[in-house]
Amino acid sequence: MKKRITIIILLSTMSSLMSLGRTFDLGAYGILPGTGDLSGKIASALDIIRKQCREGDSVTLRLMPGRYDFHPDEAMQHTYYISNHDQTGSQAIGIALEGWDNLTLDGCGAELVFHGVMIPLAVTDSRGCTVKNLSIDFENPQIAQVRIVENRGGGGIVFKPESWVRYRITRDSVFETYGEGWALRPSTGIAFEPETRHILWNTGDIFYDTKGVRATEDGLLAPRWQDSRLVPGTVVAMRTWYRPAPGIFLYGNTGTTLKDVRVHYAFGMGLIAQFCDGITLDGFSVCLKGEDDPRYFTTQADATHFSQCKGVIHSSGGLYEGMMDDAVNVHGIYLKMTGRTGERTVTARFMHDQAWGFRWGEAGDSVRTIDADVMEYTGTMLHIESISPDESCHGQKELTITFREPLDTGIFHKNIGIENLSRTPEVLFSDNMVRNNRARGALFSSPRRTVVENNVFDHTSGTAILLCGDCNGWYESGACRDVLIRGNRFINALTSMYQFTMAVISIYPEIPDLEMQTGYFHGGTPGAVTITGNTFETFDMPILYAKSIDGLIFKDNIITVNDSYRPFHKNRNRFLLERTDNVGISY
Repeated sequence: MKKRITIIILLSTMSSLMSLGRTFDLGAYGILPGTGDLSGKIASALDIIRKQCREGDSVTLRLMPGRYDFHPDEAMQHTYYISNHDQTGSQAIGIALEGWDNLTLDGCGAELVFHGVMIPLAVTDSRGCTVKNLSIDFENPQIAQVRIVENRGGGGIVFKPESWVRYRITRDSVFETYGEGWALRPSTGIAFEPETRHILWNTGDIFYDTKGVRATEDGLLAPRWQDSRLVPGTVVAMRTWYRPAPGIFLYGNTGTTLKDVRVHYAFGMGLIAQFCDGITLDGFSVCLKGEDDPRYFTTQADATHFSQCKGVIHSSGGLYEGMMDDAVNVHGIYLKMTGRTGERTVTARFMHDQAWGFRWGEAGDSVRTIDADVMEYTGTMLHIESISPDESCHGQKELTITFREPLDTGIFHKNIGIENLSRTPEVLFSDNMVRNNRARGALFSSPRRTVVENNVFDHTSGTAILLCGDCNGWYESGACRDVLIRGNRFINALTSMYQFTMAVISIYPEIPDLEMQTGYFHGGTPGAVTITGNTFETFDMPILYAKSIDGLIFKDNIITVNDSYRPFHKNRNRFLLERTDNVGISY
């Protein structure tokens, strides 16, 4: 007996010795600040380091403080299908971490600066990985910042691009911006107050045509662009709708942590995670480079976005500002049923042109079918037996799914979506600052526990918090069953109109045939959505809009009215309810 115990202890000791904590200073592999393009060198260094590591090793990669530059020409190329982005085929990747376990990338304060069109950092099919202590930025952003110099009314607007903006007037007299491997003709933008950096009241998305632009004698630009709202001094972030490349891409990972990471610009979202299990954002920010930063904008779209994830998403201590869309959006993907090939087998399709080609589910996942016209579940719970062409679904728009259970034959006469309930996360969004951004503050579409607490939503130009769900346009699932919105401060939200912006907090699922709905999309239990202990500082009327919910409580909140802006919203109700039940409102 004693010999057996001795052998077990010896084997355990040998196993622990074989699994080592390894630290690699990347400077020893030529990854040094201020040494030119490092895209090719970083890929080679990672390959060498991987060969030195054994399975089970805990690996730390460490940078020195300083500036590191990455260009697309020598970078690793990879084709990713990225949710809620334009699918462009092969892309340049600055740092690609694929198939790592227990890896930590410690920037030690490093500033990673990228050029052209690149995905700065991709972490894919990895477990227990951490990225910390670094920033991501681009030398020449695809958003062009200009300042209004003169507004001549019918004579057009005179503006001046900021010094870092590279531009030209094309042969057909259009204002065009350009950079390393890209050229754009911006036609929309967001206007900012020059002193406060708030988005200009009641402007929303500005649309313009720079056809006919000409340069004045003193180097200013004068197109046939007219807009009486843009007074001299106004700063405009001119852009297109194109969003090919996020700042950080997470895909197929388990237990990922981003700590003290800052994204200052990305030609897409700051962070997009898809098909991941468990993500912690600790002090992760999409932000300007301080109060003296001459830029007014950060990312081309959302600051953070989570698609078809599960586990716990915990985001705390972040600063989200100046982005061209939401601070956070958490949702799944509705597929649309396109056919039936057997008693238990269907074909189903990704419907949105910015969300397809990636893993949607795997064997054992629980799914429900939903009538997209009335947004109500049909039939009973189903479980995936197989999903093809394979579980990676790489590049596929249409999938064949076989379930363990037979399907209800009646559903094939309807407009049917499919939701994967296993790919739904718990969410804790706490102690964050969201300010001066386009569109909305935070979007949540998950049936699991969602807590939004102790955040400040400061001049989000649209709705501050949106609970959504849409199987007809964006195809972002699903219903909210357990949401607590507590202890937040809302400062002059809703200064412009965008989609789903009916109140400071909007519960706004897209339901084409609401009159025919027999149940409710959100909720289902008493107090399923509870809004309590918050402070609303507002210049306008609408505080809460709710549609198709059973179980809503609004209590112990403080509402104060100011005169910062002139009221303008079409909704003149503090509380507007549309097809709701079991609602309690007091304050």
